[in-house]
Amino acid sequence: MSGVKSIEVAADEQDIRLDRWFKRHYPELPHARLQKLLRTGQVRIDGKRAKGNFRLKAGQSVRVPPMDDGERPTAASRPPPKALDADETEALLSSVIHQDDHVIVINKPSGLAVQGGSKVRKHIDAMLDAFIPGGGERPKLAHRLDKDTSGILVLGRTASATARLAEAFRYKEAQKLYWAVVVGAPRPSKGRIDLALSKRPGPGGERMAPDGTAGKPAITDYRIIEKAGRKIAWLALRPRTGRTHQLRAHCLALGTPILGDGKFGGSTSFLAGFPKKLHLHARALRIPHPAGGVLEVAAPIPAHMRETWEMLDFDEDYVEAGFFDEDD
Repeated sequence: MSGVKSIEVAADEQDIRLDRWFKRHYPELPHARLQKLLRTGQVRIDGKRAKGNFRLKAGQSVRVPPMDDGERPTAASRPPPKALDADETEALLSSVIHQDDHVIVINKPSGLAVQGGSKVRKHIDAMLDAFIPGGGERPKLAHRLDKDTSGILVLGRTASATARLAEAFRYKEAQKLYWAVVVGAPRPSKGRIDLALSKRPGPGGERMAPDGTAGKPAITDYRIIEKAGRKIAWLALRPRTGRTHQLRAHCLALGTPILGDGKFGGSTSFLAGFPKKLHLHARALRIPHPAGGVLEVAAPIPAHMRETWEMLDFDEDYVEAGFFDEDD
């Protein structure tokens, strides 16, 4: 049995939940045992008790009580990441839309997970060695995107840059613009969705749903850019909060599920003749740059959305002028 340890929270672990931090560092620790350690105060953050959903900050100290040998992290306890082949490396490097000494921004493809899980071996986080062929510091994720959402994903090239970028996302200093194609056309054509959300169990697993009693606040601004009658519409979406699957749940609440979103919209989210992938794209971002000033980037839409644009004669080169400058 190993003794008590104090482990400092790394910069790339900013805003991670305490229970997920333990899952990352102690993958063999049973959930029930972790909950007991938390309840009895054996796990502490900077000397204070904490719950599993506590959000960690870089530099904080986590008190880890003695662990049984089988619960300690070992190389064998974690499946090795899938080795990158030349095509995957080239694809990742070609997805870069901005790069400087502090930040890398990539245009993430739809269908590629950002981080791994129990059944996920291929993901962005395991591929980041592609950016350090000559050595140096490995870039780190500053935020997350859903697996099926395409578009802007920000990486920090140093620990300090990652921490500053993560803080910008956490404290809503980052302004995000998404494009989505939805089934139907919302009315009115422009507005704000202020609808609290919480996780609900279902046959396809947990998903976010409206919950005015126990839900967490969730706000999204939207407006129609173009539409094809009442059948389909192209929306600009600006999330004011960052709940899991917020845009997908809010579009469904409008009565217009995102095209290709079977998880939330079921069969109503699919239209004959259109690609079946999720039509949600992180299009543009404005964020304070770690070295000063402001970084603004935009990401081209993926191939399946471009196909839909061509079918509907939408203007892919449309610029959402002034969207970030609207009053809060």
